[in-house]
Amino acid sequence: MRTFDDIALLKVRYLRGPSIWTYREVLEVWLDLGELEAFPSHTIAGFPERLKSWLPGLIEHHCGVGERGGFLMRLDEGTWCGHILEHIIIELLNLAGMPTAFGQTRSTSREGVYRMVFRAKDEQVARTALAQGHRLIMAAINDQPFEVAPAVAAIREVIEERYLGPSTAAIVDAAFERRIPFIRLNDGNLVQLGYGAAQKRIWTAETADTSAIAEGIAHDKDLTKSLIQICGVPVPEWQVADSPEQAWEAAQDIGLPVVVKPSDASRNRGVFVNLHTEAEVRAAWAGAEPHGYEVMVERMVPGNEHRLLVVDGKVVAAARSDSLHVTGNGQSSIAQLVESQLNSDPRRRSAADTEDTQADEAGQGLLPRVAIEHSSVQAELVRQGFTPQSVPAAGKLVMVQRSSTQVTDCTDDVHPETAHAAALAAKVVGLDIAGVDVMAQDIGQPLEPQGGAIIEVNAGPGLLMHLQPTVGAPQPVGQAIVEYLFPTPSAQEGNGDTVGRIPIIGIAGERHGSGIARLVAWLLHLAGRKTGVACQQGIFLDRRLVDKRPSAHWEAGNRLLMNQQIQVAVIENGAASILRDGLAYDRCHIGLVTDMDGFETLAEFDIQERAQMTRVLRTQVDVVLGSGLAILNADDAQVADLAKLSDGGVVCYTTDASLYARTRAQAPDPTADGDRTDASAPATARWVVAEGDSVQLYQPDGSAETLDDWPSLCQHAHTAFGLDASALLASVATGWAMDVAPELIVAGIRTFEPRLPAHAMMTR
Repeated sequence: MRTFDDIALLKVRYLRGPSIWTYREVLEVWLDLGELEAFPSHTIAGFPERLKSWLPGLIEHHCGVGERGGFLMRLDEGTWCGHILEHIIIELLNLAGMPTAFGQTRSTSREGVYRMVFRAKDEQVARTALAQGHRLIMAAINDQPFEVAPAVAAIREVIEERYLGPSTAAIVDAAFERRIPFIRLNDGNLVQLGYGAAQKRIWTAETADTSAIAEGIAHDKDLTKSLIQICGVPVPEWQVADSPEQAWEAAQDIGLPVVVKPSDASRNRGVFVNLHTEAEVRAAWAGAEPHGYEVMVERMVPGNEHRLLVVDGKVVAAARSDSLHVTGNGQSSIAQLVESQLNSDPRRRSAADTEDTQADEAGQGLLPRVAIEHSSVQAELVRQGFTPQSVPAAGKLVMVQRSSTQVTDCTDDVHPETAHAAALAAKVVGLDIAGVDVMAQDIGQPLEPQGGAIIEVNAGPGLLMHLQPTVGAPQPVGQAIVEYLFPTPSAQEGNGDTVGRIPIIGIAGERHGSGIARLVAWLLHLAGRKTGVACQQGIFLDRRLVDKRPSAHWEAGNRLLMNQQIQVAVIENGAASILRDGLAYDRCHIGLVTDMDGFETLAEFDIQERAQMTRVLRTQVDVVLGSGLAILNADDAQVADLAKLSDGGVVCYTTDASLYARTRAQAPDPTADGDRTDASAPATARWVVAEGDSVQLYQPDGSAETLDDWPSLCQHAHTAFGLDASALLASVATGWAMDVAPELIVAGIRTFEPRLPAHAMMTR
């Protein structure tokens, strides 16, 4: 059988924002098929069959056919290896637990060279999937052995290293559903939701509004109980013990059984429950003391432990941690009963198995195996007079684990008084988001009559138990937290697509982008808006230059959007930056396109002619919000043709008054009854038109405001800061779109000084 050379990976780049391919992150790979260009899939003996046997899930890929099995039809009929590699990578990502469906493969001007892209939320995950997919396709082509499971495991390992934890991910996913943007601020779980001054930061289930004082109080269990008890919240009696002797005295005062734990216990480390004897209490004190700065002895509250999640003063979810029991049959040992009655549950996996197994389709979480050799299990058995080898009588109920990872959702069962007590406890401690631990025999009844109590109030609570309960329905806790951070606006408050967003003005084109960006920022500064600029001349915060380096690229724009002081961001986007990195933002309020020039400098991206620039610069218009505006140079027909792509409205600007007159003559009356043309079409757009000595700012209905002394303004702009008439009109149109008054626009043009004094400059 013929052996083929490897497909060459010529270039690999990660596009971190909206690009010519899609709105989301993708890995773009330039492939050289070499000799395989002459060998579509059906001409390579056994190749389709090997792929199908290794990756049976490929049958679910619809491909361009649009139906189940569509890709396999293409594979059998004959398709090229770049397209096949795209689908292999997507399937490997699906198997690794990162579902994705987007991918494209397109030919270039070079024979046998293709651009392949696929969606991936993380660059390292994407690169690992590419490497494994590349190995797989070459093995299948050349009929060499290949193990799919290790390849999937390699991808999954990077996913686990790089991806957000489940609590943070739930909040981020909920924000995404609300179209609230996010920026990951480190390799861990520190995430910014929203842009600029509209942002909120989270770290797992803590927010920027989570008080450090409140977190410190919650960490001190002794202080927490003291504060919430004063406010009438039921808590178990407790005492602090400085020695084993004091611990036993406290236990006798409180009454057995008791709990011994550190006052700053974390993750149940050093916690000993259901202690009945002096020996147990003394041993527990010795075990608890290394885990905290003081040890507490606390009344053992009967019942099961419940975790109530409180968000902004409301209980939004509750889960019960169920005790684990086995039932004797008079023949089997407790160790054998644990295996047959507990570990036989298919949801329970060994530690090694759990690493390679995803949650089931119903969304229920995996459970760890019950380890009979664990000290807590052994201690619980000893208290009942058993060992793992004991054979309990038939029907005898034996507790194996008092509090387990097996949780049952009980959100709908929480009694209103209990919910009120939990919310009050969180409020007294000062936490905006809290996990309140409640011991109760029946969470559906008030606490005090049944001897129940609140035992802890925790900052930064884990959400996984509410997202993946063992029994019961998952709760939308991520949505509850996002709603707290970003309340849904009422109909009277306006469009919800601006929640968590500041106005972003994106400027694309070759001509005068930096000059337009800085003049627009000056106009907004005069209007009282704190404005940041990232352009070819550097990064500016209002009038201060903070980075002299050319900054019309993704990284600089991203820096602006992380700044909590910025109320408006003006970002210049060169065509090369869009092709290399994508846009720094997912959507914008204003998308300005000035021209379609510059294709001559983009040969490395396979841009060969001006017509191809439409696909590049349309990216700026594609991301305009429904409540936003595309601002287009109507003097360039290729630019004006982008109007139909805007989800929002359109503002056209022109130096040719006759162009507006001709367009207006063809336009339907926007106030007339009956069918209307699309509001984004140039015929019904707002217009900024240079007419003799003035500029007219036309609304769709033909009404207008006027800027006088236009020739003088043009002369000043050209002399003072090098803008031509078209670029100045673009600046006027942008200022007008941002509701800057016409008289302030005129004043701004006359007073703008682009050359900064030395004291205003500050390098990074």
